Amino acid sequence: MLTERPDVCEALDRAHIAHLAAVTPSGQPQTSPVWYLRVGDEIVVYNRPETPRLRSIAGNDRVCLVLRGDRRADGAVIIEGRARVDADMPPCHERPEYLARYEENIIGMGYTPEAFAAEYSVGIIITPTRIRAWGVELVISAEEASG
Repeated sequence: MLTERPDVCEALDRAHIAHLAAVTPSGQPQTSPVWYLRVGDEIVVYNRPETPRLRSIAGNDRVCLVLRGDRRADGAVIIEGRARVDADMPPCHERPEYLARYEENIIGMGYTPEAFAAEYSVGIIITPTRIRAWGVELVISAEEASG
């Protein structure tokens, strides 16, 4: 699904932070900024093992990932999908593409890549079920301006 939208793939590949919404067992939406990696038609997010997000996904696998273009919302990418924990996912420090995106941030937070991977050890995979996007070129240019 994602690879059918090269503009959305480019926006995902250029952005460094997205907002991921999951629904708690009580029905409350919870949104958090996340680092992620697009791998083909799926999105990978690494998590701490005891996060509310993982409990939410265990009870309801529907999630939403959002990129926005500017403060006026002239552009946005909204990806609805299903999330699942992947116990066999390689740790993030063993993914060169993840380190290429985030190693500077990881070190800036006082971690080594290995220590970060040990703390953020649970991977989830998001499989998109629906994409809503408008003004994607503004999402891409917003990343260029901040990048």
